[in-house]
Amino acid sequence: MTPDALRAALRGVPDPDWLDAALRRVAAEPAAIDRSFPAAGRRCGRAPLPAAPGWSADEAVRALLLAALPADHAAHAESRYRHGDAAEKRAVLKALPLLPIGAAGVPLLHDAIRTNDTRLLTAALGPYARHLDPAAWRQAVLKCVFTGVPLAVVHDLDARADGELAAMLGALAAERHAAGRGLPADATDLLTRLRANQEA
Repeated sequence: MTPDALRAALRGVPDPDWLDAALRRVAAEPAAIDRSFPAAGRRCGRAPLPAAPGWSADEAVRALLLAALPADHAAHAESRYRHGDAAEKRAVLKALPLLPIGAAGVPLLHDAIRTNDTRLLTAALGPYARHLDPAAWRQAVLKCVFTGVPLAVVHDLDARADGELAAMLGALAAERHAAGRGLPADATDLLTRLRANQEA
């Protein structure tokens, strides 16, 4: 997803004039994001965006506000995440791949993965999760299995899944089998694929 694509997806949202003005204001006066970021849902709604699957209007607006900043994107993203409610935190996590910050947002991913909020976990495992080191990424995938988050949300799952993840999933499968339970179907499918790759 790109800022242009999000902007196009927001056509027809409530109060488009407010959005245009807020983006201009943030670009000229970065401190204005302190007011406009929390107001995004109230001014532009929270409805899912058909043209941007997986995004809601407030998330897209907040991502665009962060992208409109002239500088210090990482610091602003961290501030908005640390002081925001759950919806604002999700928007920051989803905005990270759109910002020129390199790996500076990784601590926010670690925080989201530690929480018990599956919506934050889902947002943390989007495209920006490429910056997670392999060990942290594997633990995040396992947390998806533990918490029932569909593995389909994990960006680049098949490309990054490796023998170590297979071993971890295998150990979990054995533990659950001993307790008379199984893995979710998507985790079982992934383990089957990984084992097949190892045998090939």
